[in-house]
Order: sequence, then structure tokens, then C-alpha cells
Amino acid sequence: MNVRLQPIYDIAELCAQKGVTQAVICPGSRCAPLTLALVRHGDITVRTFSDERSAAFIATGIAHETQAPALLLCTSGSAAYNFAPAIAEAYFQQLPLIVFTADRPKEWIDQHDGQTIRQPGIFGSHVKKSFTLPEDYGHPDAVWYLHRTVNEAINLANEEPKGPVHINVPLREPLYPVGSEKIAYSNNLKVIHAHPTQLSISEKEISRLSKKINGYSKILVVAGQDDFNDDLVKALEKFSNVVGVPVVGEMLSNLHASQSTIRHADVFLGACSDDVKKSLQPELLITTGKSIVSKNTKLFLRHFKPKEHWHIQNGGITADTFQSLTEVIKTEPVSFFKALSHAEKENNFSSQKKENFKRVWEAEEHRTVHSFQSFFHDNIFSELQIVKELIAQLPPRCNLHLANSMSVRYASMIGLEAGKKGVRVYCNRGTSGIDGCTSTAVGHALCNETPNFLITGDMAFFYDRNAFWHNYPLPNLHVLLLNNHGGTIFNMIDGPDNLPEKMPYFVTGQKLSAKHLCQEFGFDYLPVDSNKKIKNTLKDFFEFDSHTKILETESTHQQNKEAFLQLKQTIKKGYETNIRLERN
Repeated sequence: MNVRLQPIYDIAELCAQKGVTQAVICPGSRCAPLTLALVRHGDITVRTFSDERSAAFIATGIAHETQAPALLLCTSGSAAYNFAPAIAEAYFQQLPLIVFTADRPKEWIDQHDGQTIRQPGIFGSHVKKSFTLPEDYGHPDAVWYLHRTVNEAINLANEEPKGPVHINVPLREPLYPVGSEKIAYSNNLKVIHAHPTQLSISEKEISRLSKKINGYSKILVVAGQDDFNDDLVKALEKFSNVVGVPVVGEMLSNLHASQSTIRHADVFLGACSDDVKKSLQPELLITTGKSIVSKNTKLFLRHFKPKEHWHIQNGGITADTFQSLTEVIKTEPVSFFKALSHAEKENNFSSQKKENFKRVWEAEEHRTVHSFQSFFHDNIFSELQIVKELIAQLPPRCNLHLANSMSVRYASMIGLEAGKKGVRVYCNRGTSGIDGCTSTAVGHALCNETPNFLITGDMAFFYDRNAFWHNYPLPNLHVLLLNNHGGTIFNMIDGPDNLPEKMPYFVTGQKLSAKHLCQEFGFDYLPVDSNKKIKNTLKDFFEFDSHTKILETESTHQQNKEAFLQLKQTIKKGYETNIRLERN
């Protein structure tokens, strides 16, 4: 037994006993003792990735897919800084990561020693807490401190709202076992269990909230990004039907299994008049989940403010996204909507007024769906068209990953129908960056056998190409790459599109093709550049035959902008036709 390094080896055993059984490590020398302890532990699955930035996003995907903390480990120096984007994403997405960074002893900091930077607290306020372990374990209290720290860190990562924690580990040389030395794990380690708090809503609170709900005739629920929860889908659907409340749920809210979900609010709120918006204005807004993608929904609710805004969450800081927050109700959303569905009801006249408000929202949804059908019936080849075709043909059960920028916006505009209730939707909307979208999808795909589909743009895809730089097969990952050679977002949003500096300072042109990447990594390459080719190409794309597949569609910024403007014009015509009919 190596007395000096035994406490470090025991970190692996502590993690395993506390349910941390998935580890992502990046090669390095300073982290060698902990790397060996993890690799040789029979209950921990360890994968290694050379690019720290990509590795950290892969770990977030693993944590999200397994719904358990993932361990992340790197050597000392700048390697740790490369974890930062993914750690920020995990913090705002509330994903549990246990981040270990190996470090030099403190006496060598600022002494021009190799791979030595100031690592304690390196991730700032984007971790729930940062810890630094002792450098020597000659005294029993130092070992006790290590055990207590690892327990506390894992418990904190799992505590709602979940999130990343950082453990900095200073290590002295020698770092490697000597000769035939074996790594063993101590018995009877100190394990501290933390039990989750059950946040229930009291009968008194139910009565108070029920009376308030009965006092409003225009109530709107808006659901932000969230994982699929069948209990929440059912509770919201019942609340909507019993109380008479429209529920807005864009694609990332994972509420598409409900027939009553308003899926296209972003589209019609961007097209309708202020008079229509006034008719849609809620008196009481109830929100749940995290961020929403729709800028039009945000602007609508900030301008046409409710009298009251309640947000339902089980803990943590509450965002006042719509600048109207009046109450934070700390309970599980499922509990809230179930309780309020069974609360005392108002008279029939009040119920009818609520139903009328719900029908106004449903009418806008139906109008938009009709306009969509007209638009996609006969349309030019575009990214929007192929995203629509792919979503329509998704298998009954799969994961759909959306990269940021236009990919998530296209998909959110199109939406998922109730028939696709087995589809789970994911996107890095914690920080909304493009830097790790592919790596996060890879993390999910490594931990399940479910088909995983990624829709991504060329800037996000090539930025994160090291997501594939490893030795693990990905037979269940298929990627739709929307390659317009520079990104479309700055051709769409107001401002940069009219600037003479648009090219190259906002739209950065690039000439890359996924064909060469596929050759390099041994993936199947499926190109498509016209509507005629979509059907047969998608048929091959949806066949899972043990190969990673990349379907690349090449188009121009102008093609995609024209298609986008045509869709907006089609929606607008729907309103103009309706106005003429009302006047006649």
C-alpha cells in the first residue's frame, strides 16, 4: 500500500459508493494517481478524451443522459481552463459535474514552474462551490478532511438545483506507482449520505392560490426548457383542460406529447398585430422550467405584461425573464399543477371566460399550422425544408439534439406533434453557445443505445470537430449538417444584415465540407443539395447499420433567407385574409 497516495486512490472508491460511476479523463501526468485509481476501479466506466473543452461537454451530455453526476478530470495548468465553457453550461442547465483538477503544490505557484497557474477557485461563480484538498496526508485529520470534502462536493452537486462542483487536488511527485505496486481501496471509508428535500405544497397554500386563480379569467402557462417528464405532461394537460388555461410549450420544453400544447407561439407572436396581442395578454402568467428560445414570446410578455406572474421551481435563484415576477412558488411543478387541478372550482360564468381566452390562443395556433401546411406544400430547397422533413420522419423513440443559432430556431418553429411523444429534445441553452453542441450529443450517445440525431449548422459543427477525436464508436449518432458556408443568423437578425462590414466581420465565410471529416473518421457521408434528393437520402440516413452518418446539405445564405422571408409572408397573408373575411 502506498501510504502517501492512498487517500487519493480512495477518492475513486468514495465516488463509486456515492453513485458517481461515469468518468471522463484527459491525459496528463500530474493527474496520474487519480487517473489510475479511476481506471482500475471495477465499478467506474472511464473514457479518455484529448481535447479538454470537448471532453467537458461530453461529460455534460453523460450527466444529462444518465441523470447522475459525471466525473471530469484533467492535469494541471491551462488544461483546467478549457473546462470552463462546459462548466458554465452545466451550471445554468443545472447538471451535476464533479470536476477534479490536478495541481502543483502551492509553494510552486508563481515560480515559473511548468504547467502551473492559479487553480483554486478557477471557475469562479459558475460552480456551486470550489474545494482544494490538502497537499500531504501525514496527519489523520487531513485524510478525514479529504473524505469529508469529497462527500460534501458530491452531495452539493446532487442538491437541487443541481450543478457542477470543483475539487482542486495538489499532488507531489512521485506521481506513479513503483514497480509492481498495486492500487487497492480502503475499507470502511467515511460516506455521508444526503437525502433530498421533499418540497410539497400545503393545503393552506393550495387554497390561497386557488382563490387567486378563480379571480382571473385570462391565465397563461409558459413552459421553458426542461427534460421530458410524463407526470408533468399529464398534470399540465389536466390543469389546462380542467381550469381552462392555454399552455405554451416550445420544442425544448418537451411537452409535445400533449395534444393541447401551443407549439407555434413564436411564429404567430412575431406576425400578428398589437390588437391580436392584446387579446392574448394574460392577467396571470404561470411559468415553469428554464430559458425559452422564442424572442417573440419574451418581447410579447415584456410589453403586454400580466398583473401577476408566478414561477414554479423547487429551489435556486429565480429569473425575472419577463420583468413581471410577483411570486416564486417553491415546489415541484408536477405537485403544483396536480393540486390546482383538484382545487375548489369557480362558477360556470368564470369558467366560460377562461375557456374563451384559451380558445383565442388555440385559434392562433390553428391559423399558424394551416399557414405552415401551405408554405411547405411547394417550397424552394432550403435548410428550413430539410429540417422539417427530418423532424417529420423521426422514429418513435429517439433523442433529438439541436445546436445553437439557426438549428434550434428552425426546429422550434416547426415543432413536434403529439405523435412524436417518444422523442426527447436536448440543446445547450444554459449559455446558448455553439462551442460544445456536438460534444454534448456525443456524451448522450455514448451512454445509450437509442438513436441520437443532431441538427447543427456548419459553424457549430466545425468549431467542435474534436467531438469525434477519440476511440469510441458512435453507431447510434446521425448528424444533419446545415452547411451554408458561414452561418445564417447574421443574415436574419436586424442590425448586421444591413452593415457594410457584415462580410467578413459578422458572417465569417468558410469553405469546409464534412466529406473530408467523414473520410478521416470513417463515417458515412450523405450529401444533398436539392428537394429531389431529400427523400432517398433521408431513407439512408434513418437506417441504423452500425455507422455514424453525416447528412450534409449545402445551400446559400440567400436561399435560406428567401425561404425564411417567404414563411413570414405566408403567415402574414393568413392574418390579412382573416381581416378581410371579418370586414365582409
